[in-house]
Amino acid sequence: MKLLITLLLVCTPLWAHEEHTKYQAGSLAASVALDAQGGLWRVAEKDGVIWLDVSRDLGKTFSKALAVNAVPQKIGADGEARPKISLGPQGQVYLTWTEALKKPFAGYIWFARSLDQGKSVEKPYIVHQDRSEITHRFDALNVAKDGSLTVTWVDKRDLIAAKAAGKPYDGAAIYYARSLDNGASFSAEQKLADRSCECCRIAMTNKPDGTPVAMWRHVFAGSERDHMLAEIPRSAGQQAVVKRATFGRWKIDGCPHHGAALASGGEGKDWWGYHMAWFDGGADASGKQAGLYYARMDGEAWASSPAKKFAGTKNQAGHPALLSAGDNVYLVWRETEAKTNSIMGMYSDDGGRNWGAVKVLAQTADKADYPQLLLKDKQVYLAWNTLREGLRLIAL
Repeated sequence: MKLLITLLLVCTPLWAHEEHTKYQAGSLAASVALDAQGGLWRVAEKDGVIWLDVSRDLGKTFSKALAVNAVPQKIGADGEARPKISLGPQGQVYLTWTEALKKPFAGYIWFARSLDQGKSVEKPYIVHQDRSEITHRFDALNVAKDGSLTVTWVDKRDLIAAKAAGKPYDGAAIYYARSLDNGASFSAEQKLADRSCECCRIAMTNKPDGTPVAMWRHVFAGSERDHMLAEIPRSAGQQAVVKRATFGRWKIDGCPHHGAALASGGEGKDWWGYHMAWFDGGADASGKQAGLYYARMDGEAWASSPAKKFAGTKNQAGHPALLSAGDNVYLVWRETEAKTNSIMGMYSDDGGRNWGAVKVLAQTADKADYPQLLLKDKQVYLAWNTLREGLRLIAL
């Protein structure tokens, strides 16, 4: 496996909720996507504006950035709360982001699209019909092969309603909205599940038939902060399939701010389920169980393989990324030691059953974003945005 690159922002396994939901200027949290021609699209926030540009030489140079929102906003652009980008099958460019409102932890999920290969962007609009000044945050954007769009987010409307009725309610909820007209409009939002964690990113992928799949940190009985996996209905008459995916049984009354990574396992008729990677604080008082874990989820039996711990907490290992291409699976994450930030990686050529040795892929002594993995044809790339080197795209 040929692997390279550099990273990262220092974070502890658990932050106070206030620290990672407030607006922060000057963020390195960019999102990227590769189109069919090898164009590297980038979306980032600066001075309250979402900026879109593209590189035709694998990140060496970029086009003049296009401002997406005419009116500056306070935008969630730090760590796991960042602008998102996905590309449609005909070259459409789709964007989502979270506007931070005046009330603490309140936000709106915005959407914008370009139908002319990034030459212009249509007027943005809010995805959800509920306009209460409450939590609609940590958006995730998914585009299926048939062009349908799904946006998911963390939502607190049910928590507010429960409090008003004097009823208990743990955590928040996961809501979603779908578009079948290339983003011209979205259906009314639907609730996917109650009791989600309040501030971890939502990971998304697709089954071969295009069904969108979401994974998020959930609040189980006794405040166990494990993960839930759900197949989102593609039509109004379908029921969501929601199953518990991890069983670390980490009990904590707070949000870890460590979202999972998710990738579809196998392709076409050889599809078997899902690759999952996540952070777990451990069920033991000693903390020895805490760290990053990997497992496979059977998509038919809905049973997880025994979790494999692949990194501990000594160097604050966290925020993994996964990419699957047939039996080839790539898993990367970041670690921090003193002033040095590192990207670590493992590779499997048998669908995640066995893994090669952990390798240091790159290091930096400055701030940097989390790692992202991209695929074009059969070539896998690692994308990394650092303060010193800027955005780089490295062939693996």
